[in-house]
Amino acid sequence: MPHSNLNTLLSADALERVRAPLSQAWTLPPAAYTDPAVYALEEDRLFARSWQCVARVDQLKAPGDFITVDLPQHPIVVVRDLSGDLHAMSRVCVHRAMPVASGCGNARRFVCPYHNWTYELNGQLRSAPMMDGAEAFDTGAWRLAPLRLEVWQGFVFVNPDAEAEPLAPQLAGLDALIARYDFAELEVAETLHFDSPWNWKILTENFMEAYHHIGTHRQTFERVYPARDASVPDNGGAPWSFLHMPGKHDEAGPTSFPRLNQDERNALFAACVFPNFLFAASSTSGAWYQLHPRAHDQMDLEIHILLHPSLREAMSDASLKEMRGMFHAIHTEDIEANAGPWQGLQAAGTRQGRLSPFEKSIWQLNQLWLDTLTAATSSA
Repeated sequence: MPHSNLNTLLSADALERVRAPLSQAWTLPPAAYTDPAVYALEEDRLFARSWQCVARVDQLKAPGDFITVDLPQHPIVVVRDLSGDLHAMSRVCVHRAMPVASGCGNARRFVCPYHNWTYELNGQLRSAPMMDGAEAFDTGAWRLAPLRLEVWQGFVFVNPDAEAEPLAPQLAGLDALIARYDFAELEVAETLHFDSPWNWKILTENFMEAYHHIGTHRQTFERVYPARDASVPDNGGAPWSFLHMPGKHDEAGPTSFPRLNQDERNALFAACVFPNFLFAASSTSGAWYQLHPRAHDQMDLEIHILLHPSLREAMSDASLKEMRGMFHAIHTEDIEANAGPWQGLQAAGTRQGRLSPFEKSIWQLNQLWLDTLTAATSSA
């Protein structure tokens, strides 16, 4: 069973240093990344109660389109039913716990491969063979367990917590910052897959600071998006962070976002909806980094390249291959910025470090992490 109190896992002094104002703040202590018990607490108190992005609406265009996702402790299926409505639900059969769907595809119903129990696309049990002798068994009383679902900017979010606050009102400030980007019009053009044997927070932190441009990306991003020009607005404690990176170039090429002003066309931004929804955009494309935490030391990553359909249609296969190669090259640089700290965090002498003022997003996310875990444990 996971611990019910963060203070039994991390020292009060360490947490106090994290809570300090940014100019005085420290990183999370190493155990926040390396201790399996902390990850168990995150599964129980964070991922089980947070909005998590699982799909794009363009991946679920037609009635019957479905996609399966493994959230921590929650294997689910997301599907568009025959009326066009989206549903998210457990994909675990209510009979003997066999998954009723895998991968992605199109279906009229979900049929459990074990005993042929059959479910409608909204999760309602339709039939259960050879149950005639089971007393008081009513197919109408059984269904795949539903999850809360919201669509924001074309991204499909789910939440295992039936009592969770709606997502969209919490992101009003972020909406204002990306108002001219029209993410809802984009579609997934390419997906890259990476095995990532480290804690999920390492990648999240790396994604949300430009400070590492001066080292990791000194020959790539630093030349175009200098670290010293980056900024992070206040979020008022809302569950998001936004990293703005002005560019030292005049972008005038094809764009997926025709409503951008020139400053926005020249810039790059990265954003996080807490805890682990990461997305970014330049004028040409958007990107969604889909994190799949598996354990304290394991995560799978899918990088989805997002393009406006008109731009994708105009691009040659060679141009798309070149774009895919660029994303792969940048993340290859970032792999070292994830693998190195993961190794270092497990060293016996490693302690908390000081945050730079250029790591404001990390500070914001650390506050949200502490708020969520301590609030959840205090009410458990």
